[in-house]
Amino acid sequence: MPAAAQQQPAPAAQPGEGAEDAKLKALFHASDEASLKRQPLMALFRGDMRYADQLGEYYTDAFIAVEKAANAADLAALQTIDRAKLTTVNQIAYDVFEADQLRTQKGFDDRILAVSKYLPIDHFTGFQAFYPDFASGQGAAPFKTVADYEIGLFREGMKRGIVQPKLVVTNMIGQFDNLIAQGVEESVFYGPVKKFPEGISTADQARLKTAYAAQVHDVILPAHQKIRDFLATEYLPAARDSVGTSALPGGAALYAYAIESNTTLPLTADYVHDLGLSEVKRILTEMEAQKAKVGFKGTLQDFFTHLRTEKRFQPESADALRMGYEAIGKRVDARIGEQFSLLPKTPLEIRPVPAYREKTDAAGSYSSGTPDGSRPGVFYFNTYDLPTRYTWGMETLYLHEGAPGHHFQISLAQENAALPAFMRFGGNTAYVEGWALYAETLHDELGVAVEPYQRMGGLNDEMLRAMRLVVDSGLHAKGWSREKAIDYMVTNSPMSRTDAVAEVERYIAMPGQALAYKIGQLTILKAKAKAKAALGAKFDPRGFHAAVLDTGALPMPVLEKKIDDWVAGVK
Repeated sequence: MPAAAQQQPAPAAQPGEGAEDAKLKALFHASDEASLKRQPLMALFRGDMRYADQLGEYYTDAFIAVEKAANAADLAALQTIDRAKLTTVNQIAYDVFEADQLRTQKGFDDRILAVSKYLPIDHFTGFQAFYPDFASGQGAAPFKTVADYEIGLFREGMKRGIVQPKLVVTNMIGQFDNLIAQGVEESVFYGPVKKFPEGISTADQARLKTAYAAQVHDVILPAHQKIRDFLATEYLPAARDSVGTSALPGGAALYAYAIESNTTLPLTADYVHDLGLSEVKRILTEMEAQKAKVGFKGTLQDFFTHLRTEKRFQPESADALRMGYEAIGKRVDARIGEQFSLLPKTPLEIRPVPAYREKTDAAGSYSSGTPDGSRPGVFYFNTYDLPTRYTWGMETLYLHEGAPGHHFQISLAQENAALPAFMRFGGNTAYVEGWALYAETLHDELGVAVEPYQRMGGLNDEMLRAMRLVVDSGLHAKGWSREKAIDYMVTNSPMSRTDAVAEVERYIAMPGQALAYKIGQLTILKAKAKAKAALGAKFDPRGFHAAVLDTGALPMPVLEKKIDDWVAGVK
């Protein structure tokens, strides 16, 4: 397909739309097009190949200035549009765009940039963590410039006393070691030329293999080695022993922004911490009930140990784990129509996490497909430390990462060409992860996670999200140590220490991100309960789920208002 054909057209005019609606859609389209040009990787993730030969500029002062100016221009243009003259759907779009841009604007505050700018990468959000797998089917990228900028910002951060924790640096060094150890022909970046589609001549194959090998050998490996050596010899000795943002100059302001940007709500660290403690207490009571159902004699801690150590809960092999997830998927598919009238067209595949990042990856994750279905959505399951990938956690993990969790929410938004691109492809963590956690609560309706041990898996996952409220705020606002956070998670759930370590190190690397799950889920559940109470027998879960999903990821206040309006319409 020609590159230009990948461009997404502006959404067509819908019945009832007028001049103000047209202005709004023109703004959305122009803003999105400019953003894709500034950030080519974002276009690639959407299957837009127009800028596939570019990496884009990241981390520089010029990049920040351009993004800040674009944000201000978008807000100014939005204010020229009369919201009252828009259709109902476009009023929602207006509200989402405004809320997103205002949160983005807060991130450009000098107090926030004074800290965040000098922590450009970590072991979750750096190029080394996501781009190798992404580029394994797309081709190599010029890492040299990116590596140089990262090192420059790290050095400036060292001068200002703004540095990453030692454990984050150690994890990054390990990631670079893994990539470097692959060499040239085993490199993930060499992957695209190991197997060619039909129609590419032998001569072209030889030429491309030589070009890829040269790019990996001459550009990528030296860049990886350069930043790896800098991290090990210069940055690690200067890194801090503390793990929370409160230990950084301006760290309290940075964490307050992290809470709001991830939850879309102006919550305090104390509120989040107390909410987490109350949810942990509630879930422990439900866990006691499941323990009683299976007739286990002993304390809840003894039951956790039983769940962690009993051989029958440990997968026999990675293949057995894959086949188990595929069987769960078929069971969910058989019941999904009872709860959903909107179903995604994008196919869902189930794959193991790539070996180079499995050690620091979560137990499961989701990678979105493309709107045209040419790239499927992928549910990744982790096989690292295989005995700890307990079978009692499989059903709820599938609901979260696959159907009707991330795959439904992300695919349905992308496939809805009537939405502006920022609503099709953007979003916020509270909605995206809140929906996936909400999807876990549909286990009864979908016929999974109802057997007591599988239900314990569901409660374990919900407990994880509740503990995140306690632990994330504990680490970044209350001076908790890494060890205290790990011990808290192992004490209050049957999760393995391996998983607890990975989780805690994730919260250390990405302050506030882990709060969004439980906050989003509780918001959706509250809206559902309110709708059920108002509608009684008129409440249809298929209509409710369509109302939640059919306009993409909404900030929590916008979502609550939309459901209120939906209830009024049904009445």
